[in-house]
Amino acid sequence: MQNLKKRYLKDCGNSFFLFGPRGTGKSTWLKEKFRDCIYIDLLDPVNYRRFSTRPESLKYTLDGNPEKNLIVIDEIQKVPQLLDMVHKLMEDKREKKFILTGSSTRKLKRHGIDLLAGRAAIRNMFPFMASELGTDFSFNKALETGLLPVIYFSQNPVEALKAYLTLYIREEVQMEGFVRDIGAFSRFLEASSFAHASVLNVSSIARECEVKRKTVENYLSLMEDLMLSFQLPVFTKKAKRSMIKHNKFFIFDTGVFRDLKPAGPLARAGEMEGPALEGLVAQHLYAWADYSADGAELFFWRTLAGSEIDFVLYGKDLFCAIEVKNRTRIDNVNFRAFKSFEKDYPQAEKILLYRGTERLKKGGVLCLPVDEFLCSLVPGKALF
Repeated sequence: MQNLKKRYLKDCGNSFFLFGPRGTGKSTWLKEKFRDCIYIDLLDPVNYRRFSTRPESLKYTLDGNPEKNLIVIDEIQKVPQLLDMVHKLMEDKREKKFILTGSSTRKLKRHGIDLLAGRAAIRNMFPFMASELGTDFSFNKALETGLLPVIYFSQNPVEALKAYLTLYIREEVQMEGFVRDIGAFSRFLEASSFAHASVLNVSSIARECEVKRKTVENYLSLMEDLMLSFQLPVFTKKAKRSMIKHNKFFIFDTGVFRDLKPAGPLARAGEMEGPALEGLVAQHLYAWADYSADGAELFFWRTLAGSEIDFVLYGKDLFCAIEVKNRTRIDNVNFRAFKSFEKDYPQAEKILLYRGTERLKKGGVLCLPVDEFLCSLVPGKALF
């Protein structure tokens, strides 16, 4: 079913890297969009052995199929030494177009991804956006088990999530030798779930995991390389007051966040709902900004005094502050952060997303049902 969904990712025309976590639908999109190509899947053990031992085999493959000008290499990080051959072939066979996919940038960075700088663009694929799913979108389902295509259309999403994380830890972390102590990394993953939708406190996570701060910094870097998380910087453009310096941390998908965060009788009722909702909005805005390709960037805003706006979108023709509230009714206390933000940035549009059903406008703030907002979010089009 997922292969019938039209994704917002665009073909840039030239050679490009396509990055994204496993299960986001990269291979499905490529096979649907580019049917007449040389397709090399490096997860296939035969292909892996062939190209890892003899990278020059790629040239022989191209020479044997001169009529095909498109070459797709899936999971290129498995054989990073192929990049040298791709680079040479780009120089020698300029009519050829390469699409190189990956679910991790760690090995490519080590090998030297900059070798292809200027010759291959970078594109990213994310979990589904609500508007990609259309009538198949379920707000409650998205909030519970996320929007990864491989999970969303599973017969048993809860079990699929557990298998998904096990796969990542085993194949992308343990087998690739990215960490020495897999137990410490597993504790870190659990601890990182408590930082989701919060300002990042590396020292606190290190204490929780009983590891050194430097180790946590390395783990956070690894999570970003594996595309399991992203961080938002604080908005400081023409700031009129002192701002905090730490980033805000998000696990890339709400379902993955829920599966990582331990639940039990000591957990407070509803304590997961607020971060899950904010994370769901975050992953939509993050994908929307990237797919739109108009230079818009996503931030958050927080002063040293504690005033905070969940998200700030800023671009050439866009300046919008967005607050997310996990409640069905709105009262005056929900507008305090906007009033503080407005003193510094009166020109910004202001949106409050909540769990209610009415569209309202109060004190210059547009209040929208969060599910309605997510469904209307389309890259390249206005926010509202």
